[in-house]
Amino acid sequence: MQKLFNLSTLLSDQAKKYGKRAALFYRDALSKKWLPVSWNELYEKVETLAGSLIEMKVKSEEKVGIFSPNIPEAIMADFANYAVHAISVPLYATSTASQIEYIVDDSEIGIIYAGEQYQYDVACEVLKTSKTLHTVVAMSPSVDLKGIKGGISLKDFLAKGQMHPNKEAIAERRKLSSQDDLVNILYTSGTTGQPKGVMLHMYNYAEIMRTHNEILSLLNDKDTSMCFLPLTHVFERAWTYFCLQKGIAVYVNKDTAAIASIMPEVRPTVMCAVPRYWEKVYAAVQAKIESSPSLIQKLFRYSIKLGYRRNLDYKRFGKRAPLKIALPYKFIARPLFNKVKKVAGIDNGRLFPVAGARLSDEINEFLHALDIKVCYGYGLTESCATVCCYDANMKNYIIGSVGKIIPDLQVKISNEGEILLKGKTITSGYYKRPDANKEAFTEDGFFRTGDAGYLDMDNNLYITDRIKDLFKTAGGKYIAPQLLESIISDDALVEQAVAIGNERKYVSMLIVPDYTALEPWANGKGITYESRAELIKNPEVIALFEGMINTRNQGLARYEQIKRFTLLEKPFTMEQGHLTNTLKIKRKVVNELFAKEINAMYPND
Repeated sequence: MQKLFNLSTLLSDQAKKYGKRAALFYRDALSKKWLPVSWNELYEKVETLAGSLIEMKVKSEEKVGIFSPNIPEAIMADFANYAVHAISVPLYATSTASQIEYIVDDSEIGIIYAGEQYQYDVACEVLKTSKTLHTVVAMSPSVDLKGIKGGISLKDFLAKGQMHPNKEAIAERRKLSSQDDLVNILYTSGTTGQPKGVMLHMYNYAEIMRTHNEILSLLNDKDTSMCFLPLTHVFERAWTYFCLQKGIAVYVNKDTAAIASIMPEVRPTVMCAVPRYWEKVYAAVQAKIESSPSLIQKLFRYSIKLGYRRNLDYKRFGKRAPLKIALPYKFIARPLFNKVKKVAGIDNGRLFPVAGARLSDEINEFLHALDIKVCYGYGLTESCATVCCYDANMKNYIIGSVGKIIPDLQVKISNEGEILLKGKTITSGYYKRPDANKEAFTEDGFFRTGDAGYLDMDNNLYITDRIKDLFKTAGGKYIAPQLLESIISDDALVEQAVAIGNERKYVSMLIVPDYTALEPWANGKGITYESRAELIKNPEVIALFEGMINTRNQGLARYEQIKRFTLLEKPFTMEQGHLTNTLKIKRKVVNELFAKEINAMYPND
């Protein structure tokens, strides 16, 4: 019988198996080189940290916070918690003091690991008034502790475990571990109201590992993974755990904004990402084509057509392309695609899971035409990540769907069109929220996702929109805003888009231009401007966006078409409250903050 996945013993098992082999890599701030952390070193540091937690009187099932960007120490802290039978509560590195205070109070956290200066300062602000928080551990050696009582460096914290290893006490705590253990409380950022703590148990992770070992059997310990989404997010968290249990070396990237330049340094074989990453890849390739000489442009476009025919019409259905497609693809298209992929650092790619938002069909098809193995899927924090995804071998996937349901997960569609879930990967509920739990589950135990969709005869799932995001025009027509936003955001000129129209006569849109594309265009046209605010009011710029919207409106029903738009100078951000920590639009907030701009698009209302 196969041993059940267990987070408390994972590192010790892997250290015995792999020893001095690299488990993690991190990018040194000074040399910019990627340095390894061996399995032995990872395990030993976790054991020392666990000893420190014992020394600090951390009890079984006590909650410990991890407030940090992606660094190896954050992973070590996670596994030290599991070693002493404590519960990890990860916190987004960009969170404010009020957000941290709410989570600390709600889950009664006593110790927080703070990654860098910002996290340390915010945590110490909470420390001043919190009834439960007593210690903030600064994980980066560059953090200024500022003499704050309760603040301690990681070096000094580790010294507690080095002086008193507590091996026997740790071993006793590990014996307490079971599949029913609550191991994480993941606070969803929420588009409205206070966040809710999603409870994930050991059995949730054990089941998601079991199913992914089955559906991702092509991956092995020769693979390398880039970790750049926040480890606080269930997608990266579950994916990193999957990689560690497979023996896949994980490159822990702290600088999310620099991912485009960092990818060619690592050239990973696997990486999970959100659609926005691939939208930027798509836009970069399109910009490269447009800036190339006419002959190169023709070669690109010919090659892309070959890619569509070979990879989408034949290869995905297990068919061999005819020689008139296969030969020019092999000798013309593939070498060209390989050069493009090498520049992006994805030339070694064997599988790229993508989820977290809608990936447009246009970009999805384009990526597959270039033979970029994007494994599109769908999941939630409450489902311990994956609900469904494309076949990992890129066979028989259906563009427009989010793939087939993973093994042994029950999915059904309610009479209202809502996707409902039941199985071992599904959360037991929200921490200390019986009211939310009553609302979240049906009488027969299915979890309400809040997403609208449908299943086809082959068990492929299709998402139409968030049920709460759907709005109705004054004419009584329901609009799926994410679909419209995705269609407009596919254009290289657009960075962000928000559809407006609830109880209005027609649909309008707030658009943040991609200034890295717009400004070179304007300069090439000889348009002079003192600021971006002036640029977006230029008649030629407005006409450019009108033409783009008119083109993209053609594929929409009349009532869905965007009648008016407003260009915005600055992007929507988390800091300004426009976005959640997972970069989802807070529609109510946007409608309130941009009421003046929105009302101007409806002069006769």
